[in-house]
Amino acid sequence: MDPMLQTAGIAVAAALLGIGGTYLLVHRFNAKSPPPVHVLNPDDLRLAENRGNELVEQSRRSAEQIVRDAELKARDESTRRREELTRELDIARAELREQERRAEKREGAAEQKLKELNRKEKHVEALKEKIADRKEALEKKSKHLDELLEQETKRLYEITGLSREVAEKMLLDRLEHELSTEFATKIRQHEDRLKQHGEAKAREILATAIQRWASEHTATATVSTVDIPSDDMKGRIIGREGRNIRTFEKCTGVDVIVDDTPGVVIVSAFDNVRRETARLALTKLIQDGRIHPTRIEEVVTETQAEMEKHISELGKQAVLDADVQMPHEKLVYLLGRLRFRTSYSQNVLSHSVEVAHLCGLMASELGLNPGLARRCGLLHDVGKAADHEMEGGHPKVGAELAKRYGETSKEVLHAIVGHHDDVTIDNIYTVLVSAADAISASRPGARRETLEKYVKRLEDLEAVACGFPEVEQAYAIQAGRELRVIANAHKTSDADAIRVCRDIARAIEQQLDYPGEIKVTVIRETRSVDTAK
Repeated sequence: MDPMLQTAGIAVAAALLGIGGTYLLVHRFNAKSPPPVHVLNPDDLRLAENRGNELVEQSRRSAEQIVRDAELKARDESTRRREELTRELDIARAELREQERRAEKREGAAEQKLKELNRKEKHVEALKEKIADRKEALEKKSKHLDELLEQETKRLYEITGLSREVAEKMLLDRLEHELSTEFATKIRQHEDRLKQHGEAKAREILATAIQRWASEHTATATVSTVDIPSDDMKGRIIGREGRNIRTFEKCTGVDVIVDDTPGVVIVSAFDNVRRETARLALTKLIQDGRIHPTRIEEVVTETQAEMEKHISELGKQAVLDADVQMPHEKLVYLLGRLRFRTSYSQNVLSHSVEVAHLCGLMASELGLNPGLARRCGLLHDVGKAADHEMEGGHPKVGAELAKRYGETSKEVLHAIVGHHDDVTIDNIYTVLVSAADAISASRPGARRETLEKYVKRLEDLEAVACGFPEVEQAYAIQAGRELRVIANAHKTSDADAIRVCRDIARAIEQQLDYPGEIKVTVIRETRSVDTAK
């Protein structure tokens, strides 16, 4: 409770109850214990009464003042609250007016858009009507033009006296002639660009690779000769009733020819490994002098073991010569066996090492990995060491053997299986191996071909060229590396000569197998001959 109101209440109560009551009330409010009982005299009573009256008057005035102050405070509070409510009401009214203004603005914009949309719809409808009218007019004009064209065509047929088919044929022939000339010109221009940017670089790379690699020319026959100290040794080689020579041939798998040739015995076999083993064994027997079936078997067995070791050493030496990482020992052994395998009288191991070096040189020129290229070239013909033991061509056999014995490089496997275009070539290293293989096989002295095959290849080249109606004569020259074609000058033009040359080159690519490249030259000339009498 407010202290002022409490004091006013006490004063009013004292005035009503008198001095005694006042005394008791004061002590009632100011002490917790009961007031003590005093004995009062009359003077004290008067003084107390006067004092009480003064207090009552003072309390009344205080109460009135408190009431006035409370009224003023309540009035001020009411005024303040009214002002706050008034301000809040003004703010709410202002916001409401702003929202109404925005709503009116949006409504006006919507009405404007609606008017614009209606205007555009009317414009679109008008455009549609115009387009429809124009379309109808164009259809009429087109129909009229078709009729005029048909009439003019009929009149043209009547004037020229040609039918539609004849006119079309003449037009197509003229168009074909013009396009043929243009096509030949385009081909010539394209070939010139290719020659400028391709042939120079390719020839430079191939020439550099060939010049930087010097290879020996080797050829191995199907027979080997063994020197003997005297002709008396021939009888000891044959033995009593021929038992020594039969035992030797049975153990080695070769044929021993003892004829009248003085000082030599001939060992013959198509398997070069067997022939070399037999030659070494026979040489040991001749040096030892003890020739009988038991000794023959011992020497042959010993020589075969030495031959296996020698083959592995040959393979390791080839790997070192090619400067590649050592492959599986079985692949090394197969490489060694290639030393005793020939292809058109070219030693396959020497050929493989040569291809490896050529691939490495070309890869260096092209910015590729030379080590990987050499590995691809060294292993590309590894299938020839076992192709008679497995089904399929040597590229497929070689890829299977390489994969079986731990070769994981995709480039090497693809080069082995694809260097003869048996599969689609999509690897640059396979292209390098194919090029190096062709270079090694086609260089002078690398291979010896029979006369029949050589002549047959030349005849096939000339037959392909003579199969074209524009060709009069064809001559294969430069050992089949170039084909000279004489074209009929009356049936061909200069542009036709270019087309015929290209067609002959494509036909040779599709119909013939050949090493290296074949240059096709078409000659078209007109000769006038007269005699002075």
